[in-house]
Amino acid sequence: MHKADIQLVEMSMDIMKYVIDRLSSKKHKIGKPKSEKELKALVGETITEKGIGGEFAFNLWKKHLMKANVSIDHPRHLAFVPASPTRAAIMFDLVTSASSIHGAYWMEGAGGIFCENEAMRWIVSLTGLPEGAFGVFTSGGTAANLSAMVTAREHWRENHIYQAEKGLIITSIGAHSSIKAMAKVIDVDVLLVDTEDKLLGPALQKTIASLEASQRKRLFAVVATGGTTNAGIIDDLLGIAEVCKKENLWFHVDAAYGGGALVANSVRHLFDGIEKADSITIDPHKWMFSPYDCGAVIYKNPDLARKAHAQEGSYLDIFKDESALGFNPSDYQIQLTRRVRGLPLWFSLAMHGTKRYKQAVERGLELAQIAGKLIEETPHVELVRAPSLSCVLYRRIGWKPEDYTHWTHENHLKGFALVTPTKWKTGNTFETVSRFCFINPDTTKKDIQMILNSMR
Repeated sequence: MHKADIQLVEMSMDIMKYVIDRLSSKKHKIGKPKSEKELKALVGETITEKGIGGEFAFNLWKKHLMKANVSIDHPRHLAFVPASPTRAAIMFDLVTSASSIHGAYWMEGAGGIFCENEAMRWIVSLTGLPEGAFGVFTSGGTAANLSAMVTAREHWRENHIYQAEKGLIITSIGAHSSIKAMAKVIDVDVLLVDTEDKLLGPALQKTIASLEASQRKRLFAVVATGGTTNAGIIDDLLGIAEVCKKENLWFHVDAAYGGGALVANSVRHLFDGIEKADSITIDPHKWMFSPYDCGAVIYKNPDLARKAHAQEGSYLDIFKDESALGFNPSDYQIQLTRRVRGLPLWFSLAMHGTKRYKQAVERGLELAQIAGKLIEETPHVELVRAPSLSCVLYRRIGWKPEDYTHWTHENHLKGFALVTPTKWKTGNTFETVSRFCFINPDTTKKDIQMILNSMR
């Protein structure tokens, strides 16, 4: 099974041709789902006692299975937070897999970890955190937020007498769903400030002041957002940082989506205060054009993360030996076994340079402004709020929630576009609206106009 036979060599050539065709084509379809029953009818049994053969299995993938997935880098995929990995990063993802590197400890993966750290230094430099700050690549924003909050909680327990108490964190209702999910995992309570718009320092201070004594002693962290997923809103990071310093609270910034915009001169000032954070989440697989899955967590004081996460075991002692000194990524986040998922980002940065990244992010910001102007000029739609970062919320005048759902599915099944509805709170009510999120610099003004026209 592990022999490098002629069939495997031939298959490798077929795969490389597939990859080259995929990377060179700008006209691929967006992809649409099929039911499990439909797919089973198309491909039959694929896992059998004797195997179906590599060529046959690969042809099943190309003919049927590949087409049942959404191409996240399609220029008319504007739902959720899309992705648009560079061709260089995608290609080097193949090298990453083929290199078979265990990226947990320097002793085994020094070369790969070195490359990851080169890319990480660039990301850290964007935040303005003080010297000594550093981070590690994770599987995504959820794992990064979880790693940061475990670090914050352990630091709180170490320095307070309330070790038996259940911790409490504060964030806003506009925070990403992973914050509440993460809180369940580490068994802490979440207090939500009722604003989907920018969370301001005074509102946070008022919330803290309203806490009962039993709650205040359990409060250990505040999670601000550097670009909400729903609307691209950046919280009052500077004001929140001042409150956290005053109240002796851990200050975490979830910039999983918006963090890529730190490279853009046009909006960098909106992130003022992020340099005062104790930890930051940024997802390179979003606005830093890296393939899935690649998140990152950054710490102002990495030693606190190592205290919280470093695993102990007799079989791990050799990795901590003086002769094996080096940066061990597994010591700074929840995973032990990990791939060197930062390698594709490193290669893309090394190949293209950071200036190209800045231009690509600025293009996403420009597309949001273009969409905003088109919406203002189109009679049957209107803006819900001004575009923020690369997110645009807008409504189709006269539509009900089911109209948005039908329109989304219709466009998706046609293979035309994927644009999904969301909800926006106005006063005490939630309204169903439509939403654009621009990441891909290949998206055009014509693409946006065609999507708006499809709502007629």
